[in-house]
Amino acid sequence: MSLVWLQVGQCGNQIGQEWWQIVCNNASEADRYPYFSRDGMINAICVDSEPKVVRKLGKQVTRGNFRDSNLIVGRRGRGNNWAFGYSGVGGDTEKSLLARTMESFRHELERRDCYSGTVLLHSLCGGTGSGLGARLCEEIRDTYPAGHILSVAVAPHETGDTPLQHYNSLLCLSSLQRYSDGILLFQNDDIMHRVAALGEKKVPLVSGVETPVSLAAMNSHIASCLAGLLYPTNTLRTRSAVSVGIEPWEIIRTLCPMSTLKFLHTTQICRRGTPFWDRVTVSLTKNIPRASPDGAGLHHSTLVLAVSRASQDKSFLLSQDSVLMKLKQSYRCVPWNPFPVDCWTGSQNILDPSQQSHSLTVCANHSSAADLMRRVIHRAQAMYEAQAYLHWYQQYGCEKEDFQEAFHTLQSVAEDYSKLGEP
Repeated sequence: MSLVWLQVGQCGNQIGQEWWQIVCNNASEADRYPYFSRDGMINAICVDSEPKVVRKLGKQVTRGNFRDSNLIVGRRGRGNNWAFGYSGVGGDTEKSLLARTMESFRHELERRDCYSGTVLLHSLCGGTGSGLGARLCEEIRDTYPAGHILSVAVAPHETGDTPLQHYNSLLCLSSLQRYSDGILLFQNDDIMHRVAALGEKKVPLVSGVETPVSLAAMNSHIASCLAGLLYPTNTLRTRSAVSVGIEPWEIIRTLCPMSTLKFLHTTQICRRGTPFWDRVTVSLTKNIPRASPDGAGLHHSTLVLAVSRASQDKSFLLSQDSVLMKLKQSYRCVPWNPFPVDCWTGSQNILDPSQQSHSLTVCANHSSAADLMRRVIHRAQAMYEAQAYLHWYQQYGCEKEDFQEAFHTLQSVAEDYSKLGEP
């Protein structure tokens, strides 16, 4: 059940760097199979339109080796333009960025006994992460339709990242809705507030203004959430205690049974000492969005998955019923699903294996995703009606029909999520 990790753009590769540092430094020998090939090389393809981040990646991950042919870079950026990243540029060298990635992808699959799917790490904001990420998702779906695609997508701050971020998010989210099987959605503002609450020191900027957290700390938290969800669990091991790496696909099967609702919200608590799971659960549920900030109503969940990890993994079983009940109430699970909450357990907390520690990671198909979609639609619609920056997209083949289709797709998904609380 082998999988491929595909990191696209600056954000995707920076999160990938944090992820591989966790796995390479802490994974046990028995759990290396889902992440490493038989020759010991990391199962990842790293793509960016500029070389800086990818070259740094190979130096920072010291306990694992990337295959040189899987480090794919271009010579120029994509100008924070989805259409530029999606279509590429003229000239034989740059035009081959997509082709080179798909060629490396094919070679990576040929090294495996079978192919189960792809985990795609990228952002919704930059031209490479959003545009090329969407194009690769589409190409992989068309070329290898039997494999799963799990997207790990990072949404930009509400304001300030780039004037094109709402267009890029609109077009990328629409593409992911069509071609991926599940989307683990992380929002920069939410991650920043969480990391600040964990006590990250403030980092002064040149202007004298302080930002509450560093970018590296935010990337590290996202990677930590991924490790909590995707690292092998005892629940999904074979009878011979072997991990075959099916955690990403079981997340899709468990949380995304309906093709119209596939956006997932993730939160996590990691602590040291004796685990008191009821207290951990109460602390974790404080990070759950309760209601829409625009007054659209209370949030609800269709399905919730809790993953506990501790050296004393059986301790969670003693509190399992009360923890799952708290999660069901806090996430306001829909009444028409009789079994909305599931749980997995692991005997190793990979996030802090050297100490007596424990972690609880919860992933839910949650209607808070509709808040992001409505905000993106509203701001992108205002720009679209003013015809702002449209010529930057049209010169790379993105026409008004593509925008209209994206508006329709996201509006439909937002409406479906808004109806979850209806009887």
